[in-house]
Amino acid sequence: MPGTPRSRRERPAKPALTRDGIVDAAMKVLERDGFEKLTLRRLAADLDTGPASLYVYVAGNTELYSLLLGRLLAELDVSWDGRGDWRVRLRTVLIDYVDLLMSQPGLARSAVTTWPRGPHYLDLVELVIRLLVAGGVPEPRAAWGVDILLQQATAMAAEFGTREEPGQGQQLDDLTAEFAGADSRRHPILSRLGAAALVGGDHEARRAWAIDTLVEGLTITPRPGESHPA
Repeated sequence: MPGTPRSRRERPAKPALTRDGIVDAAMKVLERDGFEKLTLRRLAADLDTGPASLYVYVAGNTELYSLLLGRLLAELDVSWDGRGDWRVRLRTVLIDYVDLLMSQPGLARSAVTTWPRGPHYLDLVELVIRLLVAGGVPEPRAAWGVDILLQQATAMAAEFGTREEPGQGQQLDDLTAEFAGADSRRHPILSRLGAAALVGGDHEARRAWAIDTLVEGLTITPRPGESHPA
């Protein structure tokens, strides 16, 4: 009869909670509603359970973001057959990484302080180190170098991705106006250069140049205590 209460025993059994299932649900919220709506409470509601149940599998938001970043990196091409210019391949994978993070600006911001988890992140780290070593960078220096390169790439993704969100982040026009207003007596070099020299130029060219500059520095700058610089 309509309105007759149903016993809980008649309901279909809920799928068992798993970490992968929680990440799957989080990706759906992220794609449907955006990063700002992604909370453990929201996930618990979508999974028809209580927030406390999720903590058995995910320690908190930081771990959730870390797992999501790792899942996102599954889309990144981390292959290399050892042929071709290692610098070009390294620049390409780092730019692809920036573009991938920019597709999820909120998650990119979290990546500034949260590193991804899972095999896809390890695949990326392995490739970057492998490429640096192919360029003659000693493995211990390459191990430090991967941190520098991914930090820079992550910061660019967070900045550019946030700036492209409507109403989010500072806009480039604000920075241009700040430089344009430099006092010629207090900041003579800034005044002489002009705002265009500081913030102008093609976005993609500046991004590639930043990566190339760091890579070139890694090839010639020994790590502290390194006895045989490349």
